[in-house]
Amino acid sequence: MRAALAAGPPPGPARPEFWRSPLRGPWLTSVFGLVLLPGITVVFVTGLLSYAAYNPDLAAVNDQTPDKGWLGFYLFSWPTSPSWLYRLNQGIHVTLGIVLVPVLLAKLWSVIPKLFAWPPLRSPAQAVERLSLLLLVGGALFEFATGILNIQLHYIFPGSFYTLHYYGAWVFIGAFVVHVVFRVPVMVRALRSRRLRTELRTGAADTLPEPPDGTGLASPRPAPATLSRRGALALVGAGSLALFAVTVGQSIGGWWRRTALLAPHGQEPGDGPNGFQINKTAAAVGIRPADIGPDWRLTVRGPGRETVLTLDQLRSLPQTTAALPIACVEGWSTPDQDWTGVRLTELAALVGLTDSPPDVFVESVERGGSFSSTVLRDNQVRDARSLLALRVNGADLSPDHGYPARIIVPANPGVHNTKWVTRLTFGATG
Repeated sequence: MRAALAAGPPPGPARPEFWRSPLRGPWLTSVFGLVLLPGITVVFVTGLLSYAAYNPDLAAVNDQTPDKGWLGFYLFSWPTSPSWLYRLNQGIHVTLGIVLVPVLLAKLWSVIPKLFAWPPLRSPAQAVERLSLLLLVGGALFEFATGILNIQLHYIFPGSFYTLHYYGAWVFIGAFVVHVVFRVPVMVRALRSRRLRTELRTGAADTLPEPPDGTGLASPRPAPATLSRRGALALVGAGSLALFAVTVGQSIGGWWRRTALLAPHGQEPGDGPNGFQINKTAAAVGIRPADIGPDWRLTVRGPGRETVLTLDQLRSLPQTTAALPIACVEGWSTPDQDWTGVRLTELAALVGLTDSPPDVFVESVERGGSFSSTVLRDNQVRDARSLLALRVNGADLSPDHGYPARIIVPANPGVHNTKWVTRLTFGATG
């Protein structure tokens, strides 16, 4: 071992002179880091808020990570106002996450020589540093990869996306915080070593390499520059801008949805009152015509009481209209749709819960897929805009939008606006 170390690094990427780009150095790495620092922080916080919106501490059917333990310390009752809160949160989380991909890849490119540092382990302290680097790089790649696959509805990873993404986020952010604490002084010094305005005015012909220093990022034998730092920043910025242009439309909705080329829900499913986005169709989850035909009934239960309603009886109850969007964890959302139906408070009153109705356990007739049932918190039940919707935009719900009846609650994740509802149990959590 001593002889091998004395002989120096083996040929290849372990040798510093293998990496010859004159652009690599503490300054360029720090510029990318300066963008990622607030960007990743916002993505992490909006991810935590997205998880809180499911009210996972309320009931087992809402909790996709049942072994989270103290990692759920921050959970709170998700509000219903403003009605576009979840739509905004997921739009920022997904769009910003995708926009940061070119910046992340550029940052990894700028520090890749450190991944091959020789010798691999010089001391216990260096072993800890390399382990934290492994968690940082591996965690970043894992989180971005699983997030993008989820947006595209490609669930190729083993296990639940929610569990993997949630735990992966905490592992990554732990390594990220440690990295930031130790690297901020280095980043500040590097940013002060060069003026951004000067670099943006310097072409490839006048681009000089950064001098080698203790970071090991600058090449000891740089090649002539074929691209300026200005060009590198422009290339990364253009990549982020292009991804923004082909992604953000799925969150804005309307005409802009046509620009969402990377979004699986990038196009309207059709014209008419029901012509807006659908996450899962009736056929995909095993809804049969008989399940939602003339024999369909809604059962409403409360403490010691039960009532069964036909569709005509539901239509005879007082009807309320509320303008609410639908927003999904994948980042797509719709503008406000005009939903008409019976308030959840009215249905609670049918079983004697006239004052301060409690949580409600919602069950669907769907046979396949996840989220066939959910529990809504009491503040969601009591909101005057929370409906068991029968119509949308002046027409009956289509089968794919949940005919004959579906839940619609302001600021609620899309999968918790349960479709094809068949039973409401007030005061139960599963």
